[in-house]
Amino acid sequence: MSTASQSSEDLRISPNLTKNIDYCNQVMGNSIDLMVRPLQCLHKWPSVMLYIDGMVDVQIINHSILESLLQTREIPEFSEDNEHLTYLKNDVLAASNVILIDEMKDILDAILAGFAVVLLEGSNRGLKIAAAGWEDRPVGEPISQTVVRGPMEGFNENLRTNTGLIRKRIRDPHLWIEERELGRVTNTRIAVVYLEHIVDQEVVKELRRRLDEIDIDAILESGYIEELVQDKTGTIFPTVYNSERPDTVCAALLEGRVAIIIDGTPFVLLVPALFVHFFQSPEDYYQRADISSLIRLIRYLAFFIALLAPSFYIAITTFHQEMLPTNLLISLAAQREGVPFPAFIEAILMELTYEILREAGIRIPKTVGQAVSIVGTLVIGQAAVDAGVVSAAMVIIVSITAISSYVIPENGLSISVRILRFVLMILAAAFGFYGILMVLLITVTHLCSLRSFGVSYMSPFAPYIGKDLKDTIFRVPWTRMKTRPISTGTANETRQANKKTKR
Repeated sequence: MSTASQSSEDLRISPNLTKNIDYCNQVMGNSIDLMVRPLQCLHKWPSVMLYIDGMVDVQIINHSILESLLQTREIPEFSEDNEHLTYLKNDVLAASNVILIDEMKDILDAILAGFAVVLLEGSNRGLKIAAAGWEDRPVGEPISQTVVRGPMEGFNENLRTNTGLIRKRIRDPHLWIEERELGRVTNTRIAVVYLEHIVDQEVVKELRRRLDEIDIDAILESGYIEELVQDKTGTIFPTVYNSERPDTVCAALLEGRVAIIIDGTPFVLLVPALFVHFFQSPEDYYQRADISSLIRLIRYLAFFIALLAPSFYIAITTFHQEMLPTNLLISLAAQREGVPFPAFIEAILMELTYEILREAGIRIPKTVGQAVSIVGTLVIGQAAVDAGVVSAAMVIIVSITAISSYVIPENGLSISVRILRFVLMILAAAFGFYGILMVLLITVTHLCSLRSFGVSYMSPFAPYIGKDLKDTIFRVPWTRMKTRPISTGTANETRQANKKTKR
C-alpha cells in the first residue's frame, strides 16, 4: 500500500526524516506556507523543524527553539532513541510547552494549530512545541453592546485571550474550562466554561451530550453552535444568549449558567437563556437600583411599542375608529384623504422601506452610511408624504417603531420582534383587535412551551418563582439580592452572607 493511500491516522512517525517530510508535503499538496527547516540538533543529530508560516511567532522560533537546538554542549550517552527527545524536552528547549508525539496525524494537527514540530533522524517520535503567533485583533470596546458606565473591554477572535479575560474577573479555582474541537475540516476549538460549585451539573452534562452529537465539516462562528445545540429550531425567539462583553459572561457564570467560547469569533454563547435575560443590560448593575428599574420599564415599554404600534394603527383606522377622539379621527381622515392605499398596504410599504434602509445601513461602507441614513429617514419620508403615497401619521408610527426596536439590548430578540410585527399587521388588517389578540395568545402559549436546556423559557413568570422576581422587570438593591436566581437550576443559591451592618 502506498503512502498516499494510507490515512494519516494509521501512520506512525518514521525514523526516516525524508519519508516524514515527503508525507507532509504530499498530504498538504506542497503548500508554499509549509516551512521545512533542516538543522543539526546540538551539532550531533540530523533533524528537521516543520511549521506553518504566518501561524507561528518568529521570535519564538528563532530564540526559544533554534537557539536552544543549535547550541554546543556536552551530550550524555543514551541507550534508546526516545531518550534523545526526552533530554531535548527537559534540558535543552526553552519553550514553555513541549509535548512528545507519536503519529503523523499529530504532526499535521500540531502545525495546523500553530505549533512547531521537531523530528530527529532515527527516532520514531517527535516534539510538538508551542509557537503560535498569528495576528489578532486587540481587545477593544464592544461594538454591539455598548454602555455608558462599565468596562469597555470586549472579547476578540482569540480563544485563549477570551478565557483570560474571564479568568481576570473570576479568580476562583472552581472556574473550570473544558476544551474540545468541532468540525471535521476546520477543527475549531470550543471551550465550555462554568463555575463547578455553582452550576447545575445536569445542564453541563446535557451541553456535553449535544456538543458530542455535532457532526459537521465546519464551525466558523458561534451561530453554528447556537443553532445546533438549541432545544427547539421551530421558533423565532432566541433560546441561546450571546454576548461579546466579558462582564456579562462573568455575571452569567456567577448565576450558574454555562458559557461556550468559540475560537474565531468574539461572541460567546450562554445557556440556559430565559426571556427576561434579553431585556437585561450589564449597565443595570452598575447604576442604582431605582435608575436601573426605570430603564428596564422603558425597555419593556419599547418592546410592546415595537411589536404592536403598526398593527394597532391598522386595526384602529380600519375597524375601530370609534376608539379615537373625534378631533384626532378627523385629523387622521384628512391626512389619509389623498392616500390611494389602505392602512395595511401603507404600513407594509413603509415597514419594508425601513427594513431595506436598515439592511443597507449595515452593508454599505461606514463613510457613506450616515449620508444614506439621513437620505432615507428625511428625504424619502418627507417626499412620500408630499407625494400623497403615505400619511404623516404612518411615518410617525413607523419611526417610533424603528426607534423602539433599538432599545432592546439583544439583537436576537429585536429580530424576533420584527418578524412577529409583520404577522400582527396582517391579522390586524383582516380581523382588527381580534386578530391582534389571537396572535398574542398564540405567542404567549408558544413562549411558555419553550425550554432552554431543560429550563422553562418564561421563568420566573411561568412557572411562577417569586424569589426570582427581584431581578426581572425591576431590579431590587444589591442588599436584597442575597440569593442567586433558582430559575437556572443553580446548585448554590447563596450569593451574599446575611450580615447586618450598622449605618
